[in-house]
Amino acid sequence: MQTHRITTPFGRRPMTLALVKGQLETSSIKEGKSIDKWKVFRDVCQARSTIGIPDRALTVLDALLTFLPCNELTQEGGLVVFPSNLQLSVRAHGIAGTTLRRHLAALVEAGLIVRKDSPNGKRYARRSRTGKLEQAFGFSLAPLLSRAEELAELAQSVAAERRRFQIARENLSLCRRDIRKLICMAVQEGVHGDWALIESRFRALLARIPRTPLLADLEPILENMEMLREEILNQLDLKGNSGKPDGNAVRFDRHVQNSDTESSHELEPACEREEGPNPTDMRPSAKPMKVFPLELVLQACPTISDYAPGGGGSIGSWREIMAAGIIVRSMLGVSPSAYQRACEIMGPENAAVAMACILERAAHITSPGGYLRDLTGKAARGEFSLAAMLMALYRSNAAGRSAGDKGGADARSLPRSR
Repeated sequence: MQTHRITTPFGRRPMTLALVKGQLETSSIKEGKSIDKWKVFRDVCQARSTIGIPDRALTVLDALLTFLPCNELTQEGGLVVFPSNLQLSVRAHGIAGTTLRRHLAALVEAGLIVRKDSPNGKRYARRSRTGKLEQAFGFSLAPLLSRAEELAELAQSVAAERRRFQIARENLSLCRRDIRKLICMAVQEGVHGDWALIESRFRALLARIPRTPLLADLEPILENMEMLREEILNQLDLKGNSGKPDGNAVRFDRHVQNSDTESSHELEPACEREEGPNPTDMRPSAKPMKVFPLELVLQACPTISDYAPGGGGSIGSWREIMAAGIIVRSMLGVSPSAYQRACEIMGPENAAVAMACILERAAHITSPGGYLRDLTGKAARGEFSLAAMLMALYRSNAAGRSAGDKGGADARSLPRSR
């Protein structure tokens, strides 16, 4: 629809019908109404995004308010200020003239101030012989007084939305943390399930989070995250379990893992003397290590497939991955005794998984044999989590991972290499 415009007699400043309507509304302010000018200013600052004015316009509005002699906005005290552009620029922290005029126009368009032009277009005041102000031409701050309640409601609405956004962001962070811990716990405990698929769904949800999200962006993602967490809890059959002494459905404890290797086998000779097992290292761990899903192992350690029996380049069973582990052991120079000890402590499947993990990081490991012996000793004492090592490699090799997650964070989850 075409906008009808009217102009001042000098044709200097075009006006829209909306501005004329705003001027008429300010002329009907209730008698005796007053409001603290700085309270209104704070409301305008709070609701700036809703009103649609730039932040520099707030600096200009603040400068205009300083020209009122009192802190109360009242009709009796006068609502028109008439500073020159030079005076206004000084109080607006030296803002340039063109920028000043642009932001004054933005305040007028937003309906926060009204121009009250003189016959010659200048800003000045006419006073009586006694010095009393009779009439002033400049900028009227009457809209701030007439819209005080509306501006306060807008400020409260913005504050409430900001609080909802903060709560949604915090809940999303907590939900992400819970899902990550649940997946790691499920893999570590060997719970049956397609955890690789769940991990991929989890990463797909993370990829949907924008760099600068809004509340409308976070709410659907949070809802999907909570549904995924509910699905994982149901699959783990942990929700509603009242058999625990502490009464909690799920309890997450911080996993403490010593990444410093203190094994005396710093470098393992290529031709190692076959010795009997050390009784201290052969002590069984307090809790047997669980076997992980084969698909998860292959996605975390894809290089092991290159050593599949028969040279097919693919592994389809635990028998094949254990056979590939023996080939990798020989290729990396790990002695049969070290690998046999790992099989006895971890189990043959997990020993093959450990070799697959070492193969993935072979470029960073000086002595694969000494590294495997160190992991075996820690596993015997219950100080080593193969799940954390495997999940770190899985995250680093996962397709479509974000650039911020690459490298350091996942590598730190691995035990320190020799």
